[in-house]
Amino acid sequence: MAVSDKVKAGLKLNGIEIKKLAEHLNINRQSMSNKFARSSFSAEDLIKIADFLGYKLAFVGDRQSIMFDLDDIRADKAPPGE
Repeated sequence: MAVSDKVKAGLKLNGIEIKKLAEHLNINRQSMSNKFARSSFSAEDLIKIADFLGYKLAFVGDRQSIMFDLDDIRADKAPPGE
């Protein structure tokens, strides 16, 4: 399944329209349509989308081991002391 299909499925499962996602990503509807048509979501887009949908973004290996997930990425960006 293409990334675009997974994002669309996540939106549908959560009852969220594509235009709301575009607003969350601060892009116009045409740019959002292009991302879906080309399945051209950046890593930053996917992080924001996962967060918006309340999902956990993770890299999972062949043995179902998780290499890192969105919480790890957030921790790397957190200011010192947090």
